[in-house]
Formats: sequence, C-alpha cells, structure tokens
Amino acid sequence: MTETEKFDVVISGGRLIDGSGAPARDMDVAISGDRIAAVATPENASHWWGDLSIDASDRVLAPGFIDVHTHDDNAVLDTPTMPAKLSQGVTTVIVGNCGISLAPINNIDPPPPLNLLGGRDRFRFDNMADYLAAVEETRPSVNVAALVGHGTLRVGAMDDLTKVANASEIEVMREKLAVSLEAGAIGMSTGLYYKTSAAASTEEVIALAKVVGAAGGIYTTHMRNEADNIITSLEETQTTGQQAKVPVVISHHKCSQPENWGRSGETLAFIEEARNSTTIGLDAYPYSASSTVLDPDWVNDRIRVMITTSKPHPEATGRDLADLAEEWDLSLKEAAVKLSPAGAIYFQIDEDDVQRILAYPPTMIGSDGLPHDEHPHPRLWGTFPRVLGHYCRDLGIFDLETAVHKMTGLPAQTFGLADRGVVREGAYADLVVFNAEKVQDMATFEKPLQQSKGIDYVFVNGTLSLMLGNLCPDRAGQVVRNI
Repeated sequence: MTETEKFDVVISGGRLIDGSGAPARDMDVAISGDRIAAVATPENASHWWGDLSIDASDRVLAPGFIDVHTHDDNAVLDTPTMPAKLSQGVTTVIVGNCGISLAPINNIDPPPPLNLLGGRDRFRFDNMADYLAAVEETRPSVNVAALVGHGTLRVGAMDDLTKVANASEIEVMREKLAVSLEAGAIGMSTGLYYKTSAAASTEEVIALAKVVGAAGGIYTTHMRNEADNIITSLEETQTTGQQAKVPVVISHHKCSQPENWGRSGETLAFIEEARNSTTIGLDAYPYSASSTVLDPDWVNDRIRVMITTSKPHPEATGRDLADLAEEWDLSLKEAAVKLSPAGAIYFQIDEDDVQRILAYPPTMIGSDGLPHDEHPHPRLWGTFPRVLGHYCRDLGIFDLETAVHKMTGLPAQTFGLADRGVVREGAYADLVVFNAEKVQDMATFEKPLQQSKGIDYVFVNGTLSLMLGNLCPDRAGQVVRNI
C-alpha cells in the first residue's frame, strides 16, 4: 500500500497546460507553501492528500496569467484586492509602462500622461525603493514588477520638457534610473508618443537604455509613432536595442488611424527580420480601440472618440465626443479642450490588424487597462478571457496551448520573471483553473465594469485568492525584482 503524501493544496482531475507551449495533458498538481511541490499523472497522484482539495474535472489548469502592460501602479496600493485582474486569472502585473511610473518623483502636479495614475497626492515616492516597500507593506493580491518611466524621469530632471535633455539632465536621469534598478525595478519604459517625452532624442533614450542593459533589465516602448511613421519608429526601437545592448518590447503594437489599416503585415515583417539581430518582443491587447488621455490634437472626424473621464465635466463620462460637440455647438477639438483634463477611447484600429498581430507567435498579451478612469476601456476587466474565449475558442486564431503561452511562459521568459509563468515542480504556485468552453469577457464599451465568466480558481503564491468567481480575503502578492 502506497503511503499518503500530504500537501497544503491538491488540484486534481484537470487538463494541465503548463505555459511552455507543450500540448495539454491530464496531470494533478500539489502545492506546499508558495511553491508547486509536485506534478504527476492522476494514477501517480492517487495517494496525495491536501488540506484543500480542488476537483478540476472538465477544467484547464494553467499558470497564472502575467499582464505585461498595465498602469496599475496606484491600483495595487489603493485597491489591493485587485478584482479587475484576479477575476481574469491574472496573478502578476508589470507596472510603469508608457514612460509613466509613480517613482522616482514626488510633490508634482503630474502633466499628461502621468496624470493617468492620479493627481498630485499620488506622486509621493522619491525613489523606487520606497514605492516597492509600500507595495510590499500593502501586499496586494497580485505580484508586482515595476518599470521606471522615462517620462517620470524627464519631469523630475528637466524644467522644459519641450527640449532635448542636455548632458547634465541626462546624467541626473541616468543616476535615478540606476538607483531604481538597484532597488529592484526590472527595466525602463518610454512613451515617446507623449508630449512629456516627444522632444527626447534617440541619443537621450539610448543613453538611458544603456543603464538598463548594463543592469540586466528590459526596455519597453510606447513608440514615437504608431500611425504614418510607424516603420521609422520601429527602426528607432531596433537601433535603441542594438546600441544599448538591451532587450526591447514594443508596447501595445498597432497600426493607428484608418489610412494605416492593413499595415500590420508590413510591421510584423519588419519585426520578424529585426529579431534576427536584435532581441525584440511585443505585446498587444485584443480590442480595436485604444485608450489614453484626451488630447485635442489627436481627435478627428475619421474615428469615434468616447470619453472615459473628465475632471470639469464628469457628466460626459461614457459619451461620444461627437455628440457632446454637437450639443455644445463646438468643433471636436473645441469640445476636447472643454472636457480636459480628460481621458478617452479612440476607435482607431482595424480588427484584421488586431487578429494578425495577436496571432503572430512572439506577441504577448497586455491589457493596458486604466484603473483610474470612471468609464474605462473594457480591456481593464476583459482582456485575458477575451483572448481565451473570443479569439482562441470562437475565432480559432491559435490553439489553447498557444494562448496560454502568450500569457504565461512567454512573458515570464521575456521579462526575466524567475520561476513564474510555468507549472513545474519548484515554481511559484501562481495558478488558474478555468472552463475553456465557457470562459468569456463580459465587459463592453458601454458597460466596462463587468466581471468575466469562466475563471473558477486563482492561486497567488500558493494562496487561494479567487474561488468560483469570488475574491478571497487573504492577499499574497509579492514584489518581483530584477535579479
């Protein structure tokens, strides 16, 4: 008779997709503490016993999803239960994207797009060590890895953001970046599209990216242009990666504005060729609309624009800019000025491009959700179930193993998240159990705050964090540091 083996948790009967891209197989998984203690076939696990036993029959067991592109910097402190992410099966978030991070800066009136993270009272961290310590003290329900925002560095070092940084300003930024990386930040992000950083030269970016490369970090970029000049921006991104000797991730890859629809074939061909000589990855969200601050310079009559938040006119939240402009007898740009500071959804992406980019094997999944918007883009609550349900199951643009890999093993490998993104003995017990036949995003552009269906159980570092769609009281997220 085989002796019983006791564990904290045993998950049995599930179809394991381990995050590596390997085929699914019937396997049971045991957890002890915050790690996966054993993985075995059902017959070899028949003698296991757990303080908590979960029957995952007719379910998929996978690594917890990694959201590689978030603006959850404040959300993990203000809403540490993180329902928008846990309810999707997300167990790790990467914050500080698009050149926007809470640290290292304080006591400022944040200019756009830094104000996507909140107002002056939110920017209170002189250094990255203090921010990461605050996250650890709060202990959110998800793991947190942090990037340093280039825009944040510029705001802290420069008096005039409309200029190229001079040598002394670059040195101030380099020093703050180096200290942030030493404290545990995993890399740097840029938002060269935004006015805080648009004046930055390629040389300025490379000078900073070299600090990241030397520290073994990663460089992510909201490129200078995702529309007419997208190829020029891709060239700049490749040059930065090559000269700084740093791995690069292209953030939320898209081809913006109707005149550029269909160009993803061209951009993906460029990326594929560039990957022969440069370490380049990319992420995307599964929607044909973007969302960021409302800027009068970005509105036109070729695309629909929906208001997500407005400080002077909160009653405009959820409404179309064109309707407001008509009511007020103003032009679109005049209405945008009247609404500002504000946020918006821009319906500027072609669905065929979305599918082509998502299907490209190196593409990772990132929500780019904005948790501080009153009426956010539905990607905040729906991204990962939408990939699993709509794009994988319903449209069949890739199989389930590929979908899971894009959300788990691939991002963990790309961002250097050790022992995460894969189900194997010794890895962290970040796990999700979901119903592949029923998983579905429910958030819509009209009703964006709706929880997805089909995510049954979520474990974060071995702690049951979501059960049958309901949040559990224990929070077990960790800060994931650059190693």
